[in-house]
Amino acid sequence: MTMTHWTAIANFLGGIGLFLLGMRLMTDGLKVAAGGALRELLKAATGNRFRALLFGAGITALVQSSSAVLFATIGFVNAGLLTLGPAVGLIFGANLGTTLTSWIVALVGFKLNLKLFAMPMIALGTGLWLSGSARRAALGQAAIGFGVFFLGLDVLKDAFAGSDQMLDLATLAGDGVLTMLVFAALGIALTLIMQSSSAALAVTLTAASQDVIPLEAAAAMVVGANIGTTSTAVFATLGATAAAKRTAAAHVIFNLIAGTVALLLLPWIVAVAVAIGRMFGAGDLPATLLAIVHTQVNLLGILVVWPLLPRLVRWLETLFSGAEREDLARPRHLDANVLATPRLALDAAWMEIDRLGEMAQTMARTAISREIADIRSTEAEFEQLEALGEKIIDFTSRISSSGDPVIDEALPEVLRTAQYLRAVGEAALDLARQPTPELSPEAQQTMVRIGQAADQALTQISDVDRLDESAAAVIESDFEREYKQCKADLLKRGSRAEIRSSALVRALDRISSFRRMIGQALKATTLAARRPV
Repeated sequence: MTMTHWTAIANFLGGIGLFLLGMRLMTDGLKVAAGGALRELLKAATGNRFRALLFGAGITALVQSSSAVLFATIGFVNAGLLTLGPAVGLIFGANLGTTLTSWIVALVGFKLNLKLFAMPMIALGTGLWLSGSARRAALGQAAIGFGVFFLGLDVLKDAFAGSDQMLDLATLAGDGVLTMLVFAALGIALTLIMQSSSAALAVTLTAASQDVIPLEAAAAMVVGANIGTTSTAVFATLGATAAAKRTAAAHVIFNLIAGTVALLLLPWIVAVAVAIGRMFGAGDLPATLLAIVHTQVNLLGILVVWPLLPRLVRWLETLFSGAEREDLARPRHLDANVLATPRLALDAAWMEIDRLGEMAQTMARTAISREIADIRSTEAEFEQLEALGEKIIDFTSRISSSGDPVIDEALPEVLRTAQYLRAVGEAALDLARQPTPELSPEAQQTMVRIGQAADQALTQISDVDRLDESAAAVIESDFEREYKQCKADLLKRGSRAEIRSSALVRALDRISSFRRMIGQALKATTLAARRPV
């Protein structure tokens, strides 16, 4: 190859690199700038599937990344803030919203001097980034991303200019089905390599605009890029929770169905795109026609899958549930993918804290009732509680606050709550291990009374969704009064020699474990009640 060939290859790879860097900066900056707004927008989508579809399209157009919306949706499902039905609607909408990238490339990328547009954006973004404010810095990062995005597109245009002399893909294209499948496979391969359907689409649209690829072959590549984007979802679910896998499965199913139907109808889809293009005076602009094709593919997928959505959701809910039922220590709401959106990651951590609280409550009630057949089963339950607690702490320590005061305040409280619940489990294990003291019938009644008071306190704690400090103080005061009365009664009977000294010590240890267990449970529940809604 000549030096010209090597230069074209270097420009091509550099253009893709700039494009991917710009997309990353733009998406990350917009997510941070949005702060809790992304979380609130997604929460507003929970009303129904159609609203979820519209919100999914709108949010994806805003943050310019269907992957970011996919991960955020997974986080909401994990955190129990979004059921699978609306989540699937969000995913369908995200696929529609991602077509905006094609429209930006088509409508701006080939009609403006991109360097004249990109450089001021980079300069403005740098100024905002260095301003000191976290929100302005995030907006500056997004502006730089926009500039680098268009700079990469400009480099790609230059790389493809005249490349038909050494890379004439038009000669490979024909009217056969096999040829279209080859170009669709090329679109899939580009997306897999770059891990970005937007980048693959930018390459395809740029190549078509420079007459390197004929329109129908480029349309097949667009369909392939749409199918290839499922790889992001598949890779994201490796070792992930069942909720993440179900959500990603919906994404894969949608894109496979949309891609298959689009390939079968490709000649007609291209014909419709040409007709629409001529109607609006864009009949000779390949990039615009391909943006229309991309939009048609996703709309077609929605039209095909939408009537089947209720059955699809019911089927997805039956998948991936076996392992979670068997292993209580395995997190059901923590997913590394949502760490990119700190508010969602915090929601997931609190949801897992709720599971940890349920495990601690179960251990405490069993220990109080003495319904323990085997001490080993209690030790196994504590090991599961301890393992889950460690995973919560590890996950929480990886959440970045990004300057968000809500997250800065909440992260230590998550860690403290996990420690308090571990202490509840530890007290329950101590109770299970303590031998039953030999007491007189009267003293035994005293032990029954303190056990009932502890069980009542746990019931009151678990029955309140958000236990405030005043309600916690009432529960603690009632139990403390019963505890002091029982302790005084046991000490009085011990002083009269009605209870042997060894039995008295064991009885006092037991009621102290009750007291510690209730105290730690109250602290955990009160802290959890202060979580941001």
